[in-house]
Amino acid sequence: MRPFKNRPFAHIVVLCLAWGCWSGASRGEDWVQWMGNQRDNVLRDVAQLEDLPSQPEVAWRSELDGGYAGPAVGGGRVFVTDYVTSNDVSVANFERNEFSGIERVLCFDQASGKLQWKHEYPVKYTVSYPAGPRCTPTIDDDRVYTLGTEGDLFCFRVTDGSVVWSRNLREDFNTKAALWGYASHPLIDGDRLICVVGGEGSHMVAFDKKTGDEIWRQGTAPEQGYVPPTIIEAGGVRQLISGRPDAIASLDPETGKTYWSVPYEATNGSIIMSPVTVDVDGTKYLYIGGYDKKNLLLKLDPDKPAATWVWQDEVKQGISPVNVQPLVVDGIIYGLDQKGTLMAVEIPSGDRLWETSQPLAERPLGTGTAFIVRIDSTDRFLMFTEMGDLVLGQMDRSGFKELDRANVIQPTGTAFGRKVVWSAPAYADGKMFVRNDKEIVCVRLTP
Repeated sequence: MRPFKNRPFAHIVVLCLAWGCWSGASRGEDWVQWMGNQRDNVLRDVAQLEDLPSQPEVAWRSELDGGYAGPAVGGGRVFVTDYVTSNDVSVANFERNEFSGIERVLCFDQASGKLQWKHEYPVKYTVSYPAGPRCTPTIDDDRVYTLGTEGDLFCFRVTDGSVVWSRNLREDFNTKAALWGYASHPLIDGDRLICVVGGEGSHMVAFDKKTGDEIWRQGTAPEQGYVPPTIIEAGGVRQLISGRPDAIASLDPETGKTYWSVPYEATNGSIIMSPVTVDVDGTKYLYIGGYDKKNLLLKLDPDKPAATWVWQDEVKQGISPVNVQPLVVDGIIYGLDQKGTLMAVEIPSGDRLWETSQPLAERPLGTGTAFIVRIDSTDRFLMFTEMGDLVLGQMDRSGFKELDRANVIQPTGTAFGRKVVWSAPAYADGKMFVRNDKEIVCVRLTP
């Protein structure tokens, strides 16, 4: 199959179907939160297809304003947030300014793209990269939760957008938004909604998801950071991993009690990825990495909630992801490093098995973003790049092979002097849902 660098999106659909990426026989999985239903960036509703569609189709497109928050899809609805402002939001990377505008929570019909309801509220931004909200909505049964750039936390009824409860994290916990805003995607865990908040003694807070009442609070840090709350299983218990700019800690998700903590210094508070666990020959490791060459590998105790230091920072090469969550397959971490190269890193050695600039070949190296999902349990991956391209690739410990690519949406944001789209897509029911600062598009990926 020959590359089609400039061919229309139609051909990527045919390609994906040819590789058996999605099953169109019945309604597939939803994508109810950041990184999908299990927060692991894996597409599971897949099967081989015998027939290919004669004509691929853009199912619908709807107008949208600024933001980095990806959509969430569930129960026949698509939820996304944006920011409407007349201010010029093109500012330097580390520059804080004030911007006036309106944050919105929008609900679209999944089949037609028709707007079903919206909720809007005025917000004054005081952050860098002020284009709009960062956090993907979280759908939980008949409710959807959203977190805005300045800490506006809402629980809505999915049917009509009525507010069940709301809180402003900055005001309630006497803190302020981090340099790049509230960007840690909230986590539903049982009856709890767990959020990175900030403030004295309240770096992480668990709320009753039905009422918004506080259940527990824990930790103090120089700033919130951007690491989403992450649940792992190790040492015979469930552990809630908290990535602060000054430490990595493990908590009891029921009570907030600290199991263990290891010092960790994040440059400019910039750790963004969720920590990942890597199983190697019966031993479980925990890895986290951030800008600039700040990484940490811990060995998790098999019998109790405890961790020991293995290596850190430039002692090993590792990987320093920035905007992109890496994936773990068979003891290998695959992801985009801060300089925009895709690489494979072996654990526990930390050695880079290979690296390539191919997914972002049209960008000058130095920085780059591509959101990666794995196609079920195969060695094939989809990568949505900051240029708006969808790339189908194959990779394992021996290397990466690009199979094909097509452009699906135009980059509209600005970063480092170039146009980008920094929003993770959702994949549901054989379709791809993706947004920029002007529209949200639903692309049909099955007949």
